[in-house]
Amino acid sequence: MSAVHPASHPHLQRHFTHSRAFQGLVWLLALAALLAWGVAQAQHTGHGAAPAATKERKPRPQLGSGVAFAPDGSLWLAGVNEQGRLYLHSAQPQAQGWQWGTPRLLATGSDRISADGENRPKLLFGPQGLVLVAYTQPLDKPNTGWVRLLRSTDGGKTFAPPVTVHADRQVITHRFESLALDAQGALHTVWIDKRDLEAAPRVGNKPAYRGAAIYRNVSLDGGATFGPDTKVADHSCECCRIALAQGADGRVRAMWRHVFEPNVRDHAMAVLDVQGLRADTVRATEDGWRVDACPHHGPALAPAQAGFHAVWFGIREQGADSVPGVRYARLQPNGQPDPASVQRLPDDRAEHADVQAQGEHVAVVWRSTDRMTTTLKAWLSTDGGRHFTEKVLDQVEGENDFPRLVQHGNRMVVVWRNVKEVKVHDITF
Repeated sequence: MSAVHPASHPHLQRHFTHSRAFQGLVWLLALAALLAWGVAQAQHTGHGAAPAATKERKPRPQLGSGVAFAPDGSLWLAGVNEQGRLYLHSAQPQAQGWQWGTPRLLATGSDRISADGENRPKLLFGPQGLVLVAYTQPLDKPNTGWVRLLRSTDGGKTFAPPVTVHADRQVITHRFESLALDAQGALHTVWIDKRDLEAAPRVGNKPAYRGAAIYRNVSLDGGATFGPDTKVADHSCECCRIALAQGADGRVRAMWRHVFEPNVRDHAMAVLDVQGLRADTVRATEDGWRVDACPHHGPALAPAQAGFHAVWFGIREQGADSVPGVRYARLQPNGQPDPASVQRLPDDRAEHADVQAQGEHVAVVWRSTDRMTTTLKAWLSTDGGRHFTEKVLDQVEGENDFPRLVQHGNRMVVVWRNVKEVKVHDITF
């Protein structure tokens, strides 16, 4: 299945309405790329036009970052620098904003590190000085990787060497990991895995298995050791981030883009049991988006007083129209959506939203781009997500990461990284 990015192209959001038409567009783009490659090869080998000087395209900066508050209220960021090295950066609150210290490189050996928007490093603080940094190590074969983990037990002063989290060591996809602790302190690591796809029989030149799978394991000692790899669900989307949140019962839920039969890319939710048992999968969104592709646009999830708040990207059939967009809804504790709560964000260009909540206060943030300028926006509610007020928080030109919402006590901030700096905005309702 193709991995394409309609969510990153608002004009595609506005114009494609059916998967068949969308696939046709993908084929046209692929054909154009192939023709361009053929022209380049002809020039290089001396056939056709005379060789022309070509300017090598600068690779896109890897700005995907993990953000979290430390127990003392300082703000930490795990990211990758221009040399591809993993680092930690922390900031202290000041009267006039946040004061960032000097970045500190982490020892990761010869590992390459994925730091794009959907597959970024993750940062998690636990009890008794526990600090965890997870990342995907890309392998030589395309679209393959291992999930790696750095562990500190002294508040992040020192870290043990990185370890591979999963027992399976095939050179296949183990990517897009997420981490969360439940109320009992058990560490849940969840990732996208293609071992079942690789083992599936093929029909013609296509595998009989749809998409990838969601796998996970449990650590009862803060990431020092891990239980067996267990499957959460078959048939997930291949390249979307997985959202994790702890419910009112103290158990962790996972939400991901799922491939429902025959090929509907809506979202599913499951409870992550501490014993690692396979949970029932509940359908969490009802857009009915039929497309044979991955949009690289995963959901976000936050606990509510009763259930969860969720945001996601999809295309919903409304009468004769197909309406793309990022949507918000309240979910029941088991993941089933409250249909009356579903609202589309008030921005046709909204992408890669995040959500957090403090009681009845709910914040949704997203970026909106016209390909020249990217705007950071917020949607704020003081009544549990029933009504929202839109705010513009910032603008920037050039490459930038997806916005990250994090909170500590009554303080909530959005962290937004671009090629020049890391910006922090306090959320005020």
